[in-house]
Amino acid sequence: MMKITSFNPLICTRHADEIVKIFEELGFETTHVKEKLNDEDITEFRMKDANGFHVDVSSAGDKLPMPNDITVIRINVDDFDEAMKYFTDKGFFNPMGNRIIDGGSSKDAILFAPSGFGIRLIQHIKNHD
Repeated sequence: MMKITSFNPLICTRHADEIVKIFEELGFETTHVKEKLNDEDITEFRMKDANGFHVDVSSAGDKLPMPNDITVIRINVDDFDEAMKYFTDKGFFNPMGNRIIDGGSSKDAILFAPSGFGIRLIQHIKNHD
């Protein structure tokens, strides 16, 4: 059975700095930043407030076909392939084909249900060095 390890909103936008500032004014702090994901102009901000709530903000690089901001639910799982099969069996699809984002320490994909509801499916890769 698919195990969810975390769950929070993800805002995909071409105005990441403005959105990050709004959440900072609401008491969130940036806990880490990943830049140049997939060697593209994509930067992700992981934010957390004092109550333990998380929100992620992802800058949409110029190469991505995204005319408007979108909000999806980030779902971290312990088995990416199992979760991908679960969601695709339910009719979810990757709008960028079979493209998987390699974040170095994670792999993920944006998926949309036929209704338009979106998720970002992600698995953190643990190094066993």
